[in-house]
Amino acid sequence: CTKQLISERFGRGSRTVDLELETQIELLRETKRKYESVLQLARALTSHFYSLVQTQHALGDAFADLSQKSPELQEEFGYNAETQKLLCKNGETLLGAVNFFVSSINTLVNKTMEDTLMTVKQYETARLEYDAYRTDLEELSMGPRDAGTLSRLDAAQSHFQSHKDKYEKLRADVAIKLKFLEENKVKVMHKQLLLFHNAISAYFAGNQQQLEQTLRQFNIKLKPPGAEKPSWLEEQ
Repeated sequence: CTKQLISERFGRGSRTVDLELETQIELLRETKRKYESVLQLARALTSHFYSLVQTQHALGDAFADLSQKSPELQEEFGYNAETQKLLCKNGETLLGAVNFFVSSINTLVNKTMEDTLMTVKQYETARLEYDAYRTDLEELSMGPRDAGTLSRLDAAQSHFQSHKDKYEKLRADVAIKLKFLEENKVKVMHKQLLLFHNAISAYFAGNQQQLEQTLRQFNIKLKPPGAEKPSWLEEQ
């Protein structure tokens, strides 16, 4: 196998190529890199927005306190405090949607895609082994035929057939996993991109009712107010 690997790298050995399958595998690796980038950016958005919501919460508390202590500006401080509290509430709702989006993309990238790529690695190892034993068999077949050579030829034929069967099984496994992965990716991303769009649009339009309806639509439950649970960031 080492000999086969070295000869392939130096362009001397022949390797079995399934062009269609290898194109799909390369596309998966490229897709995974792009989705990892989206995941990183979505986590950054969650982090920055969490800080914004915390600041709005603190600002609302400060306005409310000043409203009680500044009779001449009580009304002005009061409605600013209410505005910040409303923004904070809507922000926490949006964080629930974005956090769900991040969690789903993370599962898709680091579990579903990674599982398929583990099978791909097994397939690539089996392909190398198959070609190594195929080359060994071809070299023996072209050599002189004597009692010792025939014995080695039989052994080589047996090894070749065993690794051929393994290679063909894993090739079929990879093809099936790639097909199901593509179907699953489209299904997951259709739902998550719709969620992300609807939640972001509703938040920045100031549509609290639409924002809450979006979370109900996707069965997302927020933490109850004051619950002593990890923050959105800690959960990541």
